Amino acid sequence: MTTTYAVLLRGINVGGHRKVPMAELRSVLEGLGHRDVRTYLQSGNAVFTTDADGPGDAEQTTAIEDAIEERFGFRVDCLVRDAAYLAAVADACPFPAAELEGKQLHVTYFSEPVGPERFASIDPAAFLPEEFRLGDRALYLYAPEGLGRSELGEALGKPALVKGLVATSRNWNTVLKLVEMTRG
Repeated sequence: MTTTYAVLLRGINVGGHRKVPMAELRSVLEGLGHRDVRTYLQSGNAVFTTDADGPGDAEQTTAIEDAIEERFGFRVDCLVRDAAYLAAVADACPFPAAELEGKQLHVTYFSEPVGPERFASIDPAAFLPEEFRLGDRALYLYAPEGLGRSELGEALGKPALVKGLVATSRNWNTVLKLVEMTRG
């Protein structure tokens, strides 16, 4: 039996820094024994299948980070999530996703669960009409003008609020594409 996963790389191919060509990323993943490796966009999204009785998410994450560092000479934080988790995050969206443009809705995936106390210093009313909600190791952000203009997004990404976590964001179009790709 096999399981399909997505790996989300954080902070690559931005402004010409920390370049990880997708063809080489596919090669790295295949070198780790993963099959059916596919990438999406240039921002560090890959899907692969592996044996269900293989290593867990944490072990896979470490193996991928180590292999990327060996290949490219720098370490990249990664999150590995299975198809069921990705679908559950999409299904649990607290905002009317079907009514919004992909650039208006984002999911930040976290390496571990986060509680509301982590974001208690944020006054939600100060950022309206932007809003956020927490999910399972995820944060949903509604930003009507997009993430690039989002003051709430900037406030939520402050280092003190995400300290000790790996966090990486994807717009809703990418969230849905990864769900589709991991469905097989």
